[in-house]
Amino acid sequence: MPVTDLFALPRSGPLIGIDPGSKTLGIAACDAGRLIASPVETIRKGRKLGPSLDRLFVIIDERLVSGLIIGLPLNMDGSEGPRAQSARALARNILARQDIPIAFHDERLSSSEAERAMIAGDLSRARRAELIDASAAAIILQTAIDRLANAS
Repeated sequence: MPVTDLFALPRSGPLIGIDPGSKTLGIAACDAGRLIASPVETIRKGRKLGPSLDRLFVIIDERLVSGLIIGLPLNMDGSEGPRAQSARALARNILARQDIPIAFHDERLSSSEAERAMIAGDLSRARRAELIDASAAAIILQTAIDRLANAS
């Protein structure tokens, strides 16, 4: 299945949100009812993407995921730069190994929002660094499932 529009994702089943970074993949998931997105883990990327994708596919299988939402890091003016191209390459790599519906969702400022929430929660700098990517993925996923719910 090719990359699709958010509203063309399967209408039911859990989703996974991915915050694609240069060194990590922040992973979040929502329940089958698509009410709440929660951070799952941060997958460290090595020199090769294969082991990171292996871990991602384990999470997908364990959670019986029906689709993925990948954060698309657009520039503030809405244009795409190298980071957005990297997110699109990630989707192509996932699809080369597994046929799963994928949609992109604008992730501008998701990491900043996650950081502010963790500071407000009084987390230490070290703990914030450990959780930021998965928390940003949860924000990406939550905004996407909120959009889907509001469109119904």
